[in-house]
Amino acid sequence: MGQRGEPGAIVVALDGAVERAAIPALCARLRAALDDSPGAGVICDVGRVAPADVAAVEALLRLQLTARRRGRPFAVRHAAAELRALLALTGLADVVPLEPG
Repeated sequence: MGQRGEPGAIVVALDGAVERAAIPALCARLRAALDDSPGAGVICDVGRVAPADVAAVEALLRLQLTARRRGRPFAVRHAAAELRALLALTGLADVVPLEPG
């Protein structure tokens, strides 16, 4: 969390299984990183998330909400086909901004 992956962006990397109990702490760390980086957007790298499940989707939605409440852009990078399919199945494919590819 808080790594700079490109100029002007905070990269949040989710790795492995996402546990619901960890989501509030993820959002708190993102809020702190955003407070320390005025104007920075957020890129959430989900290339190592496994399994792609409802907890992962919830984490994405709550991280996106955290960024938007601070007026920052949010994008998801490296989403696997399974996660893309789950977002489509839940009707959230148009809500969560995925980078192409």
